[in-house]
Amino acid sequence: QLQLAESGGGLVQPGGSLRLSCAASGSTLERYGIGWFRQAPGKEREGVSCISSYDGSTWYGDSVKGRFTISRDLANNMVYLQMRSLQPEDTAVYYCAADPLRDFCSGYVYEYYEWGQGTQVTVSS
Repeated sequence: QLQLAESGGGLVQPGGSLRLSCAASGSTLERYGIGWFRQAPGKEREGVSCISSYDGSTWYGDSVKGRFTISRDLANNMVYLQMRSLQPEDTAVYYCAADPLRDFCSGYVYEYYEWGQGTQVTVSS
């Protein structure tokens, strides 16, 4: 069974960058669409980005387009989220999640079955 573990979160100043990592074990990532989601205090979990199992195509939420980049390293069973130009509103717990069913990914929370524990990202001066 696939298990996911996020890392790379932390405290960063506005305008800074972070790279989040999602490490997979128990199965090969090639079979799964992988999404990044975030949840801020008092808010619903929202889709940030995803990468499809079929062809590696990507999707980004409107609030992160042009600032975040998702990528995958199938040889090492890793997915990354490079975040640039971070702003206080990006502060949240970030999760990676896996969709084993669909060829093409989306930002819908209900389409994902396996979730990591999350990593905190705080953007503050």
